[in-house]
Amino acid sequence: MFSTSLILLFSLFSERVFASLPQMERGVAKVIGGDPKGNNFLYTNGKCVIIRNIENPAIADIYTEHAHQVTVAKYAPSGFYIASGDASGKIRIWDTTQKEHMLKYEYTPISGKVKDIAWTEDSKRLAVVGDGREKFGAVFLWDSGSSVGEVSGHSKLINSVDIRQKRPYRLATASDDTCASFFEGPPFKFKFTLRDHSQFVNCIRFSPDGSRFVTAGADGQILIYDGTTGERVGSLGGEKAHKGGIYAVSWSPDSSQLISASGDKTVKLWDVGATTAVTTFNLGSDVTDQQLGCLWQKDHLLSISLSGYINYLDKNNPNRPIRTIKGHTKSIQCVTVHKNEGRPYIYSGSHDGHINILSTLTDCQTGENDCFSGKGHSNQVSKIVTDEANELVTCSMDDTLRYTSISKKEYSASDVVKMDFQPKSVSVGAGGLSLAVCIGQIVLVKDKKKVFTLDNLGYEAEVGALHPGGTTAAVGGADGKVHLYSVQGNTLKDEGKALEVKGPITDMAYSNDGAYLAAIDDKKVITVFNVADGYSVKNEFYGHHAKPVTLAWSPDNEHFATGGMDMLVYVWTVSDPDQRLKIPDAHRLHHVSGLAWIDAHTLVTTSHDASVKQWTITY
Repeated sequence: MFSTSLILLFSLFSERVFASLPQMERGVAKVIGGDPKGNNFLYTNGKCVIIRNIENPAIADIYTEHAHQVTVAKYAPSGFYIASGDASGKIRIWDTTQKEHMLKYEYTPISGKVKDIAWTEDSKRLAVVGDGREKFGAVFLWDSGSSVGEVSGHSKLINSVDIRQKRPYRLATASDDTCASFFEGPPFKFKFTLRDHSQFVNCIRFSPDGSRFVTAGADGQILIYDGTTGERVGSLGGEKAHKGGIYAVSWSPDSSQLISASGDKTVKLWDVGATTAVTTFNLGSDVTDQQLGCLWQKDHLLSISLSGYINYLDKNNPNRPIRTIKGHTKSIQCVTVHKNEGRPYIYSGSHDGHINILSTLTDCQTGENDCFSGKGHSNQVSKIVTDEANELVTCSMDDTLRYTSISKKEYSASDVVKMDFQPKSVSVGAGGLSLAVCIGQIVLVKDKKKVFTLDNLGYEAEVGALHPGGTTAAVGGADGKVHLYSVQGNTLKDEGKALEVKGPITDMAYSNDGAYLAAIDDKKVITVFNVADGYSVKNEFYGHHAKPVTLAWSPDNEHFATGGMDMLVYVWTVSDPDQRLKIPDAHRLHHVSGLAWIDAHTLVTTSHDASVKQWTITY
């Protein structure tokens, strides 16, 4: 049996998370929630709710218990609970104080996508709106689900809801039918319709003191109403507040100002009493710079771009945010680590072709993200490695290999090698060699030029690995064999030697010193071959419950890690299959897509949850 002491030692170390960005959709507002104490903000990506520390966004927590895509999450005014809603209409109310986030209650108030949630100030009642089939909204008691009113008066889906945080309570909704509705209660009853917008009404928000509420629409207008009577009292910026549609507004804590986020790529800071814009924040000129969400939290003004980037706005310098949080919005497919000037950086590639650069969380707690400038891959990045020339070598479903200078941080239009078929895998060796395994073809690349291709393989090649010495190319196939080729100058010669494993190979890698070759297969077996001994089997390793898909060697060449569809990561000891460390639920409810080592005690994992995690491992 494996050593329990190792497991216990390991369990003392927790992971560090660098979370995904919000998942964005063009023309669709993104609601950002803020906690009442002002410490955290939260948003959604896929089936995850992400809670981040506003001072240090590298401190993050991920809630993953929804079965469907989560669309909105809001803190209760008490701060003890979060209500999150998903695309199926389900609302989960869960605890914020414990790491486990215990579920308190679960309801399905509408039968379709939840668009917004609002609490009463005593944290006892919830309003939920969206795109239901029978109705577009509901108001109910948080602990019993009993109805406390009716959300009616709209003919199309409701985008936004808010409740006045003072008695007498008022509820207001905003809809795609170009109208807003005003309710009195509880129990909440429809009072009247506000028909002042000419297009979709995207957002409605009461001021913290309850004296006013505003509506913001696709027509570029922000209209102001009395918080108690619902009477219109004015508008911001005259005829139009923004040149484009407005997706979100957020009030200042003292109710005197608010910020608005617009498709015109700006955020504006308004003096509500004077109805004029005090500051206009210009966030860029690209389509991805459209602003779809915003939050005013204590002294922090946040906005979210269509790219998913989170901008910390600077009142003193409206053309340059204090900081911009970057990262991934789509599932991560691959990862590698490279040291630049002694400092390790994590490079991860995602489903949408984006490559992210994360300065590791070992030296500092900020975990700053960056990306390459210029135009990169246009489709999924399938594999990412670094070569001896300090370049990132990537292969993508856009049928290219790319070589990108790590120091310049810029994509080069010339350092692209076009493949005849889609590449699945790339590996690098000494002397400027790269091996690309494509659908039905193996390609040898030298100094960024194709020098040799092998067709008519007689098997389906899945993954390749060049020996660090540059003498051998190993290619893993769907036939359950590792095919060995000798590298002779600019050609590959089939040596007629194939190593048997248990099933179709999913990933494969040589140890850094070239002593071993490890292969994983879809029969859940890991096989390690001893290179010097004619590729005899050194050991076989068992433990995964579902197909392992990624493998990475530790710098010490004595350990390697595997991750798979079972959400498990194992760290194995080459000389003893029983000496293993198990990380269960490495990325809860998401399978592990990539592994890389920063050093012999620090492992990086990536997943389809679009987040990067860093683990400390002790043997």
